[in-house]
Amino acid sequence: MEIERKYLIDKQNLPKDLDRYPCRHIEQGYLCTEPVVRIRRDNDDYFLTYKSKGHMVREEYNLPLTKEAYEHLKAKTDGRLIVKDRYMIPLQDGLTIELDIFGGDLAPLLLAEVEFPDEAAANAFEPPAWFKEDVTFSSQYHNSTLSKK
Repeated sequence: MEIERKYLIDKQNLPKDLDRYPCRHIEQGYLCTEPVVRIRRDNDDYFLTYKSKGHMVREEYNLPLTKEAYEHLKAKTDGRLIVKDRYMIPLQDGLTIELDIFGGDLAPLLLAEVEFPDEAAANAFEPPAWFKEDVTFSSQYHNSTLSKK
């Protein structure tokens, strides 16, 4: 199960010291959006992912792919290929902000996700002051939706 909250971020409110946090380059495309079947390159790792319907709580299964299998499937994706840099920013209680800075024609979109161990923790979460609008329950900001626009 994946339990996460998602927020829009305003560029003016970004932490000034982003370069001190680990950053991963991500490229992903969708073979299907209902249900979600996605391929992703995360630095030098490759995955096929299935996600169930839902917003804050969803099933998620990740299967490893070879680079060759990823490249083969990449040619079969629908819509745009999403590219983003993901910064991993530690929070209290062992939580981590996954700050996505989108590239390509999705720039200057900025989204932050925080994953939780359970729904109670997700519901009790108080976001940092630099987070903007909570879009957890908006399908508009699912990457699978962004891939179609």
